[in-house]
Order: sequence, then structure tokens, then C-alpha cells
Amino acid sequence: MPRERGEKVIATNRRARHDYTIEKTYEAGLVLTGTEVKSLRQGRANLTDGYAYIDGGQAFLDAVHIPEYSQGHWTNHAAKRTRKLLLHKEEIVKLSHAISAGGYTLVPLKLYFSDGRAKVEIAIAKGKREFEKRQTIREREDKREAERAMRSRNRLGD
Repeated sequence: MPRERGEKVIATNRRARHDYTIEKTYEAGLVLTGTEVKSLRQGRANLTDGYAYIDGGQAFLDAVHIPEYSQGHWTNHAAKRTRKLLLHKEEIVKLSHAISAGGYTLVPLKLYFSDGRAKVEIAIAKGKREFEKRQTIREREDKREAERAMRSRNRLGD
């Protein structure tokens, strides 16, 4: 029985949602060392530059920054090392087919603890062009403005 229950988010990659169109998401486990887990429990990680890739039938997460554990000594880990992802074989095959189709990449969206185990949410994503980013921002601002107008209109009607 796990000590913790529920989900505790450590880090999110907000930039990925801005730069990419998210197609499908997967939850993957991580192979970590002891000091990495302790550092994550302190709530320290950065997914901004991270990406995932598939090599030899295995999935890996690279360029994710987990800082060294402050009370660690010679057993401390490298901050930006390559970490293995734990996925089912069928999921790895699906991911590799999607990536080999072209134009798609694997990006980490969220790093969290689920029932005491470190997990990462990765997504098959397609890069946005500059005009698509501007359009997304414009749509979001229009929606916000419409909701604001509806709220003010409802207050006046009371």
C-alpha cells in the first residue's frame, strides 16, 4: 500500500502547449536514482527544454533538469542526464510509428507523483507555426473578453 494517495504535480511544461499542437497524451513511469526522487519530492524540476525519443525499442527522456539533491554527497546524480521511460511495448510501437510518420515529436507536459510513484505525461505533438500561435492567443483573448462581457451583463440584469 503506497504511503501517498492522489496526484502531486511537481512541474508542468506550459511552453509545450504554446509551441505545439497536442495530439495524444500518454502516462509513463520514470527510472530514477534515489537522489533524483528526493530532489523531486522537494518540488524542483524543469521540463522546458525536455524531449523524449525512442531508440532500440525503448523510450527515453532527455534534457529534463532535475537539480542535484542538496544533502546528497558522492552518490548525487547528473542534473540533465538521459532517463528511461517505462511504457508498454504496444505504446512504444504506437509512439515510434507516429514519430516516423514525420512532423511529430514527443514532448513532456507534466511531471508528478501518482500514489507515491514518479510519472511523466508525454504527448505526441506537432510544432505550431508563428501565425498559428498568434491565432491561438487571439482566440483565447476573444473567449475571455466574451465571458467578461456576459458576466457584466448578467450583473446589470439582476
